[in-house]
Amino acid sequence: MTVQSGAFIPGSVIAFPGKPALQIGFERRELGRIMDLYGRMVAAGEWRDYAMDFAKDAAIFAAFRRAAERPQMQIEKRPSLRNKQGMWTLFGEHGQILKRGHELAGVLAPVERRLVKAV
Repeated sequence: MTVQSGAFIPGSVIAFPGKPALQIGFERRELGRIMDLYGRMVAAGEWRDYAMDFAKDAAIFAAFRRAAERPQMQIEKRPSLRNKQGMWTLFGEHGQILKRGHELAGVLAPVERRLVKAV
């Protein structure tokens, strides 16, 4: 996907008006929803740590059971896939794609169902 000068990609960080996005980020409500889920998973004893990565083409939130392990779950926002299979992807511990979609709530549903079973 090419970004035209002055084009705005939702969730992106713009350095200067009229310049293309330098990196992709989470919007406030998206990050609020993800952090709410993270807090509930911490309270249930499932997760203990998290990491975020902001790149030019994707923003990733990874949750860990322990800090020294690979992430137990990753949520990826890739706006270039917005018009195809959806910009949200949920990855499992071994990198398998668990869910894709256009809405964050639908992609987080499998993790929230697991939370209900854990409590």
